[in-house]
Amino acid sequence: MAFEAPQRLVRALGETAPAGDDWLARLPATAERAVARRELTVERVQVPGGRSSLVVLVRRVDGTPAVLKLAPPRARPESERAALAHWAGLGAVQLLEADADDGALLLERLHPDVSVRSLPEAKALLEAAGTLRRLWVEPPAGHVFETVAERTARQAAAMRASAGTDPEAAPLVESALAAREELLAAPPEQLLLHGTFRQSKVLAGERMPWLAVGPDPVVGESAFDLARLVRDRVEDLIATPSGPATTRRRIKRLAESLEVDQERLRGWTLFRAVESGVRARRVGREKDAELLLEFAGWL
Repeated sequence: MAFEAPQRLVRALGETAPAGDDWLARLPATAERAVARRELTVERVQVPGGRSSLVVLVRRVDGTPAVLKLAPPRARPESERAALAHWAGLGAVQLLEADADDGALLLERLHPDVSVRSLPEAKALLEAAGTLRRLWVEPPAGHVFETVAERTARQAAAMRASAGTDPEAAPLVESALAAREELLAAPPEQLLLHGTFRQSKVLAGERMPWLAVGPDPVVGESAFDLARLVRDRVEDLIATPSGPATTRRRIKRLAESLEVDQERLRGWTLFRAVESGVRARRVGREKDAELLLEFAGWL
């Protein structure tokens, strides 16, 4: 079978690939080796798939359905492996292979075309929040996961650079960076977080109704994780006159349901929205940038 990367993956990786990176060019051969090594039967490549990895629907030797996931080193697949092993299927997709030295992940097969986003908005938020709660656990002893402080320091540096050439976004960047400094001064907890949680990252399963996939794990406070969920369906929020009020209610409802400080959630929501907005503008996704920065302005 020809392992052709979906266009969505090609576009997304093209935005972030360092000069000289040939991971996409090597991907078909990498996938062939990973399949042969595990004696898998390939059904199909998942399309449109994700923005950071190739997802292949496969069957194991005994006929069990599974998923083979291949991601470039900059997507930190070993960090994802470590987090999935620590969660051991509680709230997240099950890791089927304990160890591998080729960077590939062999995962429990969920229903790849059915995410919690398919539910009505109120129900989707409820189910997503319930899934997220199960993931917030103590990190393993001696962990090597990136911390929220470390990840956001890298992001903050890029935001400052962007603000210097984008006067329109500069005031929002300044507010977001100030919020980050205040939030990091006294974090209330250090938990293992999903890192990139949103409704589309929660898929229907057989073992449990809903399970999280695709973590970019990080250690820090729960409000950082929940912040990305606040802006889910941002295009719908922007399209309605009640968008700002709906966002405030969403922050309040999510904070109360998951026992998270409301102001800390608002602060991290602001930081993450501005960071995503200036990054989208930096790579030429102007429509996404406008939506995210308008949303951030409400906060």
